[in-house]
Amino acid sequence: MQTLKFKTNINCGGCLKAVTPALNGAAAIQTWQVDTANPDKILTVNTDLSPAQVQALVEGAGFQAQAA
Repeated sequence: MQTLKFKTNINCGGCLKAVTPALNGAAAIQTWQVDTANPDKILTVNTDLSPAQVQALVEGAGFQAQAA
């Protein structure tokens, strides 16, 4: 299990609601959270997935993710 961090454009409760099914649906993601108070909107994910796989999930939900 590794902890990955990404800069995102997930910046509000509506955004969190939109991305939740994608991140909760991935069995390899143990926990995740977005610090919406941080200017970079940091997504922290505890997972066995690669950074590219997590980015694909976030982007599939309509948001941007860049390795932090």
